[in-house]
Amino acid sequence: MLLEKYFPELSAKQKAQYKILQEALLEWNSKINLISRKDTEAFETNHLLHSLSLAKFKRFGRESKVLDLGTGGGFPGLPLAIYYPKCKFHLVDSIGKKIMVVKDLIDALGLENTTAEHTRVEILNGKYDYIVSRAVAPTKQLLDWTKHLKEKGQTEYLFLKGGDLTEELMEIGFKAKTQDIYPYYKDPFFETKKIVWIKA
Repeated sequence: MLLEKYFPELSAKQKAQYKILQEALLEWNSKINLISRKDTEAFETNHLLHSLSLAKFKRFGRESKVLDLGTGGGFPGLPLAIYYPKCKFHLVDSIGKKIMVVKDLIDALGLENTTAEHTRVEILNGKYDYIVSRAVAPTKQLLDWTKHLKEKGQTEYLFLKGGDLTEELMEIGFKAKTQDIYPYYKDPFFETKKIVWIKA
């Protein structure tokens, strides 16, 4: 298991949960298209390790509240919720059938720290310590959608992105930090993958 190579600190329970996540999601994927077919063969790399690159970059504080915006099939939220059992995760998506699957996965994994909601983020309430997202929309749009959910000076944004982000980040008008993921995992899949970090 590649996860054990890169995250040797995982407990037996966490390893079992990641295995359950992979099996349950691939079963759902045969009925509802949640992830691309080619990604199913490289699930551990393309979904688990990709999501957990955020844990390589940033250590979430105990009891942190984390919003996964546009979670789709539960990424990066579910892998992070397994990794950080003491944090509270809220996974949202505007597509109801995806949230139906995510709720089923939460039950299968026994994740008491995680909730999922079918909603648009613009009408969500509450404040979050971290707002995470993977390939949902341009950075400016993500920031506009979530401005009412941030705590000034406290909320951190962590977005998983790919390719050349120069123009996209120029649009937001202030400095965002980018971190290449390739140094964490020496796999060709990560050569163009990045984390965008912004402090509110």
